[in-house]
Amino acid sequence: MSLSFEKLKVLVVDDTKSMRTLIVSVLKALKVGTVLEASNGKQGFDLCRLHNPDIILVDWLMEPINGIELTKQIRNDSESPNRMAPIVLITGYSARPRVEEARDAGVTEFLVKPFTATDLTRRLQHVINNPRNFIDYNGYFGPDRRRQEDERYSGPRRREDDFDETWNVS
Repeated sequence: MSLSFEKLKVLVVDDTKSMRTLIVSVLKALKVGTVLEASNGKQGFDLCRLHNPDIILVDWLMEPINGIELTKQIRNDSESPNRMAPIVLITGYSARPRVEEARDAGVTEFLVKPFTATDLTRRLQHVINNPRNFIDYNGYFGPDRRRQEDERYSGPRRREDDFDETWNVS
């Protein structure tokens, strides 16, 4: 199924001009309606507040605010216009501890460098076609971190201590 991206507003946050140019050119080729650019996390959050993008593509390593800090700010700052906006972290770091750190910060999806235009397109399609539930629990606000479905399980809980009265799904 082919998606139309013409109504999408995508924010690209990357401190490397050549990478930003590459991503923006792919988004324009996909006919994304509005493409916003920022060269660091601070500019990214400012644009986020002003334009409320539908999807945010963010690099990990930037100054003064990196991609993980920006993700936490989008998820937790009272000035964030959409705490549940999908955030795709673009990074060359795919080791498990890094993935877990990003996941625990509230990143929705990963796109590992180097990537192709097809990889970026698939990631956009994935966040549109497979929206994640959001969890607000015990200091964490972000996409549900559990991904695997177990067909053998039909009850309300996966683990005995999964939920308590403060657990919310948005």
